[in-house]
Amino acid sequence: METGTRRGPAEGAGPATRVTRTDSPPPSRLRRGARAARAVAAELADRVWRYAWPSATDRRNRAYLRDRLVALPLLAVVAFGAFGWAYTGVRGDSASIRDRVAPALVDLADAKASLLIAQSEAEKSLDEGRAGELSGLSERYRTRSARAAQSLNQVTRSGALTVAEEQELRVVSALVVDYTGWIARAQGHATAPVLREAELTYARSMLCSEPLTAADREDRYPPCPPGTGPAATSIVDRVTGLERQLRDRFADRAAWGAGVIAAAVVSGLAFGLLAAGLWRTISFLRRRFRIRLSVPLAVAALPMLAVPLLTADALLAQHAQGEAVLLAEALAERTSPETETVAEERPFDGPDPQAIGVLESRIDDGLADGRLAFLDGVAPFVLPAGLVAAALAGGALHTYRREYLVVLRPGAAP
Repeated sequence: METGTRRGPAEGAGPATRVTRTDSPPPSRLRRGARAARAVAAELADRVWRYAWPSATDRRNRAYLRDRLVALPLLAVVAFGAFGWAYTGVRGDSASIRDRVAPALVDLADAKASLLIAQSEAEKSLDEGRAGELSGLSERYRTRSARAAQSLNQVTRSGALTVAEEQELRVVSALVVDYTGWIARAQGHATAPVLREAELTYARSMLCSEPLTAADREDRYPPCPPGTGPAATSIVDRVTGLERQLRDRFADRAAWGAGVIAAAVVSGLAFGLLAAGLWRTISFLRRRFRIRLSVPLAVAALPMLAVPLLTADALLAQHAQGEAVLLAEALAERTSPETETVAEERPFDGPDPQAIGVLESRIDDGLADGRLAFLDGVAPFVLPAGLVAAALAGGALHTYRREYLVVLRPGAAP
C-alpha cells in the first residue's frame, strides 16, 4: 500500500479534495511597494519643487541660473497656455450664445406663437361664411403666417443648428407651406361648412398633435401641448423639440466645464509660481550680480498685469450666460399667443415680462453687458503673450549665465 501520496483532480479526486488558492502578495510585499511608491512620489515632488522654487541660499550662481532658465519659461508657457485656452473657451461660448443660439431660440418661439395666432385668425375669418370668402383672411393671419416662415428661415441661417437639426427644420418649413395650403383650401370652401371644417381640422392636426375638444372650441387660442416620442410629428412638436435641443446646448455652453475649471486651476498655480519665481530671480540678480533691475525680466512680467482684468471679464461673461439660461427657459415655456396678441393690440400698456420681444431684449442686454467690450479680440493673443514672456525670460537668463561663465569676477561666489 502506497502512503504519503496525494491524488490530484486527474486521478479522480472528488470536489472535497479540491483546494482553491488565492494568489495574494504577502503584507510585507505590499508595505515595501507602498514605501517605494512614496519614495518615488517624494523624489518627483522634490525635483518639481526645486525647479519651480529653488533656494537662493547655499546655491552656486551657475546652478541657480540654470534652474531659473528651465523653470521660468516653462511656467510662463503653462500659465498663459492654460489661461488662454480657458479664456478663449468662455469668450467663444459667450459669442456663440449671443450671436447664434439665443437669436435662434427667439425665432423658434416667434414662429410657434405666430402659427398659433394664424390658426386662430383663420378659423375666426372663415367662420363668417360668405363674408369670409369675399373679404378673405384677416391681415393678422397673413402677417403672422409670413412672419412664421421668415422666422424659420432666420433659424436656418443662424448657424446654431447641427446638420440633423437643419434637416428637421427643413421638414418643418415644408409642413408650414403645406399647412398654409390647407388654410387656402378652407378659404375656397368658405360657404361649404362641412368641407371648410374638415380642411381646418386637418390643418390644425398638422399644427398640433392633440385634437381639439368641444370644451376648448370657445377659447380664442385653444391649448396646443407638444407631444413626445415617435408620434410627435406635428409642427409644434418638431419646433418644441428643436427648442429643447438648443436650450440643452445653451445650458452646456453656459455652464462651467470640467476642462475650463481644470485649466483655471492649473493656470492659477502656474501664475503664482511664475510671479514668485520672477520676484525671487530679480532679487537674486540684485543681491549676487548687483543688477538693480533686470529690464527683460520686468518686461516679461508685464503681461501678467492683464490677467486679473481678463479673469474679471471671463467671470462677467459666465455670470451673464447663467442669467441668460433662465431667460431662455422662459422664452420656450412661458410665452404664449395670448401674450403676443395683447402686446400687439395694446402697445402702450407697458411691456409684458413674458412677451417674446421683452425676453429677447433682456437676453441681448444681459449678454452685451456681461463682458468688457474693449477686450473683444484679445483672447487669441494670450498664448502669444506668454510665449513672448517665456522667450524674454529665457533669453535674459541665458545671457546672464553665459556672461557669468565667461567672465568670473574676482571674489564672486561660483
